[in-house]
Amino acid sequence: MTSKKIWLAGARPNTWPAAIVPVAVGTAAAQSDPDFMRAILALLIALSLQIGVNYANDYSDGIRGTDDRRIGPMRLVASGVATPGAVKRAAVGAFVLAAIPGIYLSLVITGWLLLVGALCIGAAWCYTGGPKPYGYRGWGEPFVFVFFGLVASAGSTYLQDERITALAIGASVPVGLLTVALLITNNLRDLPRDKTAGKHTLAVRVGDRATRVLYIAIIAMAFLCLPYLSLLRPWALLTFLALPMTFKPIRAIASGAKGQLLIPVLGATGRLEMVYGLLLVVGLVISR
Repeated sequence: MTSKKIWLAGARPNTWPAAIVPVAVGTAAAQSDPDFMRAILALLIALSLQIGVNYANDYSDGIRGTDDRRIGPMRLVASGVATPGAVKRAAVGAFVLAAIPGIYLSLVITGWLLLVGALCIGAAWCYTGGPKPYGYRGWGEPFVFVFFGLVASAGSTYLQDERITALAIGASVPVGLLTVALLITNNLRDLPRDKTAGKHTLAVRVGDRATRVLYIAIIAMAFLCLPYLSLLRPWALLTFLALPMTFKPIRAIASGAKGQLLIPVLGATGRLEMVYGLLLVVGLVISR
């Protein structure tokens, strides 16, 4: 594998829908005509933060040894293909790349965006970094819901309208829920090794069965949000066309799939988020 492919693998492209979908949905939920420059800058910020948190997670888990014998995509530090210092610098570089357009937007819209941006970068690093990473204490899912759902999606709406609306909040909820479903799948896959390594994710804390129930409940809640959204933008109901995509991953989760068998579930959940987001964007736009 070439150097470029190694670093691309470390950036974990399969997680990028968690950055793309919130920005697209938030922009579509805006009341005003879209400012495409602001939307592009929001996407750059979101992607940079996602890549940054992936590298930061790789670095922090690698130096702690919690990525040893991990199932799933290659980890740069744990596999030895990159030094911890190099991966740490890559994470910092991605966060700097996110900060640059963030500073520009704060200058043209409001200085409060600087605080929001700082909180986002802090949350990204402290997921598995720092002396007390919240991802190791079962708080990963709530933080992901807030920052990759509410903040990313409603924040993208704010960049367009310069105000937060009921539609912006409502549309951000299912986006956050589906991102949480991705994390739950990942943590369910890693549950036995995380437990041994002392990494107390939510899956470790509540156990295998409850984690599976939670996954199914969260997928259901994402679709239960649609009737409310249809009161504000009727064509949001178009998103129900994504419902058949839930059958296969839910069946695998309910049947007790473990380890390697959960990797296809992770991919299916990512594709579900992308298609759900695309359909919701279309529904929001044609209902304007």
